[in-house]
Amino acid sequence: MRRTLTLLVLMLSGSVVGLALAQGPHGRTGSGLAESEFAAQMMRAMERMDAGMMAAKPTGSPDRDFAAMMIPHHQGAIDMAKIELTYGRDPVLRRLAQGIIVGQQQEIGLMQRYLHEGPAAQQ
Repeated sequence: MRRTLTLLVLMLSGSVVGLALAQGPHGRTGSGLAESEFAAQMMRAMERMDAGMMAAKPTGSPDRDFAAMMIPHHQGAIDMAKIELTYGRDPVLRRLAQGIIVGQQQEIGLMQRYLHEGPAAQQ
């Protein structure tokens, strides 16, 4: 249970320190190869997310800048949720991951429309 909570915090925070903590005492993860591959894939997902967020060039518009930075952030959440579905076994976390994928994809679509079409007309 403690390892599951630690990994959930890792997924939500994108913290490199969280990965080290998830390994437990003396850097061992327990079941070996699967957890090692899980950790490697999570690190790659976080690195892509961080790079995408940092690549967003400030425009001076808080709304546009927010959307531009949140798209890679949400994509990172989707990537991490897919990794959970590959390696995770807890049914509650797997349902959470499925919900993250659906919700974040919808939000990415909304932000992409905003960036391409501009703000919705005010009524």
